Amino acid sequence: MQCASNQVRYTFSRELRLLTPGDFKSVFANPTRAASPHLTLLAIPNGNQHPRLGLTVAKKHVKKANQRNRIKRVVRDSFRLHQYDLPQVDIVVVAKKGIDELDNAAIHKLVDKLWRKLTRRCNES
Repeated sequence: MQCASNQVRYTFSRELRLLTPGDFKSVFANPTRAASPHLTLLAIPNGNQHPRLGLTVAKKHVKKANQRNRIKRVVRDSFRLHQYDLPQVDIVVVAKKGIDELDNAAIHKLVDKLWRKLTRRCNES
C-alpha cells in the first residue's frame, strides 16, 4: 500500500485557481501565448510550486450558459490531468468565437495540444 504523501493527486483545489481580478490582470500584462482559432492560452511565471488556472468564456462569444459551463468543465478537467506536466505559471484560458461548436473530445484534444505548445514556449524563455 502506498503512503498518502507519495500519491499523485489529480485534484483541482482552490490553490490551483486564479481567484482575484489582480491575478488575472497580471497575466494579461505581458504573457507568453499559445493560440488556436478557438482558444488562447496566456501564461506568466508565478512564484508557486505549481501552475494555476483562470478561465474566461465571454457571453459575447458563447451565448448559452450551459455551453460556457461545458467548455470550462472540459478545460478544467484537462488542466487537472496535465498539472504535473506544466511549468510553474499562471495561465488564463480565453475562449474565442466558435468554440461552442466543438464537441468535448475536440476541445480536450485542442487544449492538450496548447498545453504542450505553452510548456515549450515557457521553457524557451
